[in-house]
Amino acid sequence: MKKNIKNNVSWVGKIDTELRQFHGSDYSTHKGSSYNSYLIQEEKTILVDTVWRPYADEFVNNLKQEIDLNKIDAIVVNHGEVDHSGALLALLEQIPDTPVYCTAKAVDSLTGQYHRKWNFKTVKTGDTLDIGNGKSLAFVEMTMLHWPDSMATYLTGDNILFSNDAFGQHYAFGGLFNDLADRCVLEYEAIKYYANILTPFSQILKRKLSEILSMELPIDIIATSHGVIWRDNPIQIVEKYAAWCDNYQENQITIAYDTMWDGTRSLADAIAAGIVEEDPKVTVKVYNIAKTDKNDVITEIFKSKMLVMGSPTVGNDMLGSVAGFLHFLKELKMKNKKAATFGCYGWTGEAPKKMAEFLEKAGYDLVDEPFRNNWNPDANAIHTARELGRRLAKA
Repeated sequence: MKKNIKNNVSWVGKIDTELRQFHGSDYSTHKGSSYNSYLIQEEKTILVDTVWRPYADEFVNNLKQEIDLNKIDAIVVNHGEVDHSGALLALLEQIPDTPVYCTAKAVDSLTGQYHRKWNFKTVKTGDTLDIGNGKSLAFVEMTMLHWPDSMATYLTGDNILFSNDAFGQHYAFGGLFNDLADRCVLEYEAIKYYANILTPFSQILKRKLSEILSMELPIDIIATSHGVIWRDNPIQIVEKYAAWCDNYQENQITIAYDTMWDGTRSLADAIAAGIVEEDPKVTVKVYNIAKTDKNDVITEIFKSKMLVMGSPTVGNDMLGSVAGFLHFLKELKMKNKKAATFGCYGWTGEAPKKMAEFLEKAGYDLVDEPFRNNWNPDANAIHTARELGRRLAKA
């Protein structure tokens, strides 16, 4: 169903309330998501992005109810990933000669995924497309935000930035606009999206934000490819991104662990108690990674100034669940974070040291010796763990 965004610009996407996993199973979508596609109807009719392939036929059929497909003068593909481009096959089977505007890298990704030679028109930053009535589309390359092929498109006159993945969230909200959404849910889903997807590209994003702001474009609406459309003070999300990409941290410490027989869990609780005793103002969050959604824990680590990681020793190493979690964490390339490690053991006790070595290689600043406890912690061990928490609070 078409929904008006502003003047002759409409949303023609798909709200997916059932989605619970994204990027395979690498990203949790507790609130679903949306695949935002936009129809611009000036002297020329332009379609900006499409939807994920499972909804391609539904998308094309709905589009037919709104417009004669042959009247579409061009399709803008801001990013070739399948959640944005998935309906191109079905759409271009019906209007095969329609020009497709995208970056040169997007030609590579689209042909690589769909094995079709469409009527590509490659663009780069500064290129424009006149769409009539005194309006034009201006293209801005967004390389590595978060694919090499990404770009944003700006509509003059209406002052709309079609930002693609930047500034989005996985949040299925039928009201479409940020001023109608639950603010707490929106803010959480926005930072979760940044932490788990865009963090590795923070320095690139920092430079790109400066570039976009230097253009001094008036922006009335930021129309994302996922989640809500920012129409009420849209610059607020730009300001959030400016903070998040600058080695972001809050006054928070996150303790994350897995445990076999609750010994490492007991240490985690004692460390948390020691931190709070030393510094009641710091927020301490404790998570068993085997029982908590991975992406939610990553979001809390992104917000934190310190990560305290725990695992018992098994097979002379950390638990596989912890190793996998740390591998994902390393890929995100977070900066300006301190770290410490701990764990119980029965025979050899290598896990805390190996976790510490891994975190140090990932760029974390270790602030204490790896703490290990032989067998189940007794009162003395709990006291020692609380003292560790006190030291970490001071660090």
